[in-house]
Amino acid sequence: MSRSERGGTTVRGRTGYVRAAKLAGLGLLTIPLLAGCSVEEVIRFGWPVGVTPEAEQMRHLWTWAAIAALIVGVITWGAMFWAVAFHRKKKGDDESVPRQTQYNLPVEIVFTVIPTIIVAVLFGFTVAVQQYVDKDKPTDVRVDVTGFQWNWAFRYPGQIAANGQPVETIGTSNTIPILVLPTDRSIEFTIASNDVIHSFFVPEFLFKRDVFPIPEKNDTDNTFVIDRIDQQGAFVGRCAELCGTYHASMNFEVRALSPDLYDRYLALRKENNPATGVPNSAQEALTALNCGQWCAPEAITTRPFTDRGQIAQADAQPVAAGK
Repeated sequence: MSRSERGGTTVRGRTGYVRAAKLAGLGLLTIPLLAGCSVEEVIRFGWPVGVTPEAEQMRHLWTWAAIAALIVGVITWGAMFWAVAFHRKKKGDDESVPRQTQYNLPVEIVFTVIPTIIVAVLFGFTVAVQQYVDKDKPTDVRVDVTGFQWNWAFRYPGQIAANGQPVETIGTSNTIPILVLPTDRSIEFTIASNDVIHSFFVPEFLFKRDVFPIPEKNDTDNTFVIDRIDQQGAFVGRCAELCGTYHASMNFEVRALSPDLYDRYLALRKENNPATGVPNSAQEALTALNCGQWCAPEAITTRPFTDRGQIAQADAQPVAAGK
């Protein structure tokens, strides 16, 4: 084979590699379009849409960490495939061992400095987001959350009903407890367990916190704060810690209402129901608000599991959070 023929073969081979690379890149770009996904949905990498500023900060951290990992991966995969394609054994090569390099100082410096910078940057962003999520500050609303086998109790400290007791919602075997909260107000949660370890988890908050019994003796910080809930809606809440036989059905619902509806809801919870002579329950207050789907008296994101056999939880009286 002449030199010109060999050169032509090389050019055609390189052209084939370039064409294949272009096709692969085009295929990657068209995947989101063919799947009907937006760029935002793709770079969420499966994370749900958050409804609090803290959730968005954690999603951004996850997204950019994943993108950085993919960039490093593409560079690594590219170097690997390039070495495989252009430094493989070819027909006609002799059996001699390729030239060996003991060390390469510039390459070793690069391979040490770049990973160090990557780790430092990721560490810095992680610490910043963690400090923001775990901050303590004065808030507009406070809620005490108590987990017990296998349900939840929610109390509004400082909000006293007509019977002299704090406004409280307790779930039962037949009722999913609804935690009514306002949008656009900061909220402090104080969490505690009445028995074993539970975990307070609202997927749209992108955050969960373990709920310990007697937190002050277990050396745990049992409060956390969210700046606000950004939109009205109903969001399922779950226990994310295996806590016993009916752990899987230990659900609740966060109902986020506008501030004016929330204020009216609390006012109704403090008033006696003329028909019963006792303060309105969460269901009665939501019904009286009559504000559409977000004022439905029963949970709309999950349902109770009532076929549980003999369960004493319906008669349980959980202690207040933090007590």
